[in-house]
Amino acid sequence: MLFNSYFFVLCFLPVSVAGYFCLNGLKRYRLGECFLLGMSLWFYGYFNICYLPIMLISILGNWGFSCLIAKNGKDKIKKLLLFLAVAINIGSIFYFKYYDFFIDNINRLFKTNFNLLNLVLPLGISFFTFQQISFQIDHYRENVKYDFLQYALFVSFFPQLVAGPIVTHDEIIPQFADRSRRTISLDNIGKGIISFTFGLSKKVLIADAIGNVANCGFSNIAGLDTTNAVLVMLAYTFQIYFDFSGYSDMAVGIGYMFNIELPSNFDSPYKSCSINEFWKKWHMTLTRFLRNYIYIPLGGNRKGRLRVYANIFIVYLFSGLWHGANWTFILWGGVHGLACILDRLFGSWLENVHPALKWMATFTFINIAWVYFRADSIASANGLLYNLIHIQTGPVLPEITSALDLPELMWMNQIGMSSVTKCMLIYLVLFCMILGAKNTRERVEKFHYSMRSGILTGCLLVWNILSFSGVSTFLYFNF
Repeated sequence: MLFNSYFFVLCFLPVSVAGYFCLNGLKRYRLGECFLLGMSLWFYGYFNICYLPIMLISILGNWGFSCLIAKNGKDKIKKLLLFLAVAINIGSIFYFKYYDFFIDNINRLFKTNFNLLNLVLPLGISFFTFQQISFQIDHYRENVKYDFLQYALFVSFFPQLVAGPIVTHDEIIPQFADRSRRTISLDNIGKGIISFTFGLSKKVLIADAIGNVANCGFSNIAGLDTTNAVLVMLAYTFQIYFDFSGYSDMAVGIGYMFNIELPSNFDSPYKSCSINEFWKKWHMTLTRFLRNYIYIPLGGNRKGRLRVYANIFIVYLFSGLWHGANWTFILWGGVHGLACILDRLFGSWLENVHPALKWMATFTFINIAWVYFRADSIASANGLLYNLIHIQTGPVLPEITSALDLPELMWMNQIGMSSVTKCMLIYLVLFCMILGAKNTRERVEKFHYSMRSGILTGCLLVWNILSFSGVSTFLYFNF
């Protein structure tokens, strides 16, 4: 089920919120939790019912391991159980997400002919599996105690289920257990609607529109000159930001409606003046997971400088591989890791560089790296970058300008604005938004209801709903 769909906005979400608070208002707290769990499982299974048993088996299996770890007092047995739990979780991701990639590369390398499974990737498996891995490790360390219903709700809570943010048990389960949060809050409902509407606007009105340019360009890389290669590269940079941050805003907004505070996932990452700063602001919950459960266990910064650099590189390679089973993602993670190492090596010298130059260098690097993230192959990415640096300017392709011929922008044509001018204006507006606009979280935290804000939000929500005809899935659903 998609957030940007008629059924979700007009039926599923209102019924979920109303049903949850009605049951809690009747003091049927456990029934309220069961209702929310049921709605979350329905949400997950709606897209493909075949995914649902995978999630249920994952929840039951991890809960079983946590019970065994809690019952055993011997450290060796507990460590063995933890190892098995983590290995099975990682194995499930490998089987569904990487098996064909691994076998395909073996076939290419050794000229073998092993059969590929062509498995359908379960929706959001990387997200809910990572949450359970973090739970198992924390449970081993601290022997945290929850009941099964609370645990199942932590894993399956539908706002963050299929594309994050990656939450931890200690920031979510206590909120579900807090009965003071079981009463409907009009203030939180208001915050939730605003956050949801802003996120929906990022996805429907911006990401899907500018994504048409990226899709057009990446499907015809050979036909791009320098001018059009720059426009296509920037288009994907805008698309992935507004798509993923839009989803995260919607997830946080829905959480507010249930009086649940989900963690932020974005903090204006394109304003960053270094790659290290970028990763503190982009997909923040993934960065937190990688730091706490991979970087620190590898030794962090406690084993000497060379070990620190090796750990950083390993973490970013892992981040790239986590995003997808393709060498493009591994290369993307690797170059980010190298950039972070160089940032550490020359950080003191870079302090004397003007912030504007540092921002330009960082933003340029991010754009180039996104090309590998988006391209189907390394060769395709190299082809686009070759067209980019092989200076050969020309007119903006009609396919690119026509991709931005949206109904909402027809007035530009009516006043005689050329397609190229309209394209440049749209890019300028998007630049101003990513560099000058406040985060949705900043806006929501200062929220005070007024008739004006209510009308504006309502009109924006209606505009989004009327634009659902061109609906598309979220990019991070693939990861």
